[in-house]
Amino acid sequence: MQKNDFNDQLFEAILTLKTKEECYNFFNDACTPKEIDTIAQRFAVAKMLSEKKVYNEIIKETGASTATISRVSRAINKGFQTAFERLSK
Repeated sequence: MQKNDFNDQLFEAILTLKTKEECYNFFNDACTPKEIDTIAQRFAVAKMLSEKKVYNEIIKETGASTATISRVSRAINKGFQTAFERLSK
């Protein structure tokens, strides 16, 4: 993903959201239900991978394909890790 003015504006808008309800409203406007579900599933997969769960357990709990789990595994970076650390506090 490139850093640019459009992305900056989007992320600045997201950072203004304060409640889950505000997030639901914002993302319902910005994304299709399937896009939201896909992002949520990938986040769940990344969290489970960071907890050292095995593919079969991740598949059972999330319904993600092995291809999706593999893609998420390769893509995990400090963005997800920062979120996991802050959520655990």
